Amino acid sequence: MSIGKRTAAEFLGTFWLVFGGCGSAVLAAAFPELGIGFVGVALAFGLTVLTMAYAVGHISGGHFNPAVSIGLLAGGRFAARDFIPYVIAQVLGAIAAGGVLYLIASGKPGFDAAAGFASNGYGALSPGGYSLTAALVAEIVLTAFFVLIIMGVTDGRAPAGFAPLAIGLALTLIHLISIPVTNTSVNPARSTGVAVFAGGGYITQLWAFWVAPLIGGAIGGLVYRSLFEGPRR
Repeated sequence: MSIGKRTAAEFLGTFWLVFGGCGSAVLAAAFPELGIGFVGVALAFGLTVLTMAYAVGHISGGHFNPAVSIGLLAGGRFAARDFIPYVIAQVLGAIAAGGVLYLIASGKPGFDAAAGFASNGYGALSPGGYSLTAALVAEIVLTAFFVLIIMGVTDGRAPAGFAPLAIGLALTLIHLISIPVTNTSVNPARSTGVAVFAGGGYITQLWAFWVAPLIGGAIGGLVYRSLFEGPRR
């Protein structure tokens, strides 16, 4: 498959992840009396990955996340020459989704993107007031396990056809754990796609949601490769 088709799939997959996941947080999480809450947002993120992994995963591998790309690179499952094109496509897809979501959300009187716009943060910008250290540890550990799960369920020895389901459920669980801590990143593109519209402190703190997930992703890939990697079908 050409790099153009693969990056197009990554753009669309990341767009859907940000639009569906962050859109549920911005538009539906606290909707009067019918809000979906943390559980609904967590499920929405999981469903975005599940659906697009089935839709275009066979084209690009279904990364939709620079941390997954670096994890698969570290794990020996992804070519280094494709890393930068994938990350560019992922970030552009996330920003495009953030822009569409902004256009929709700003149609409601009183909307203020600076109030959060589903962005990630620590300290005063953490939903639960968690510290930078807590945020970094959570993002590193959760991203490492996310990549380890991805490596495991896409291993040639794993049952075929169920990988997107496991990956989507893993992302749901990750959000159930960490929304109160950082609003859950584990994905630098997702963080960037909404932070550019929220501005202010969310931009200032964005570095943490690049550094921690990338470190965690690399750890997850290296751990699986060193401990469990086997022949692929």
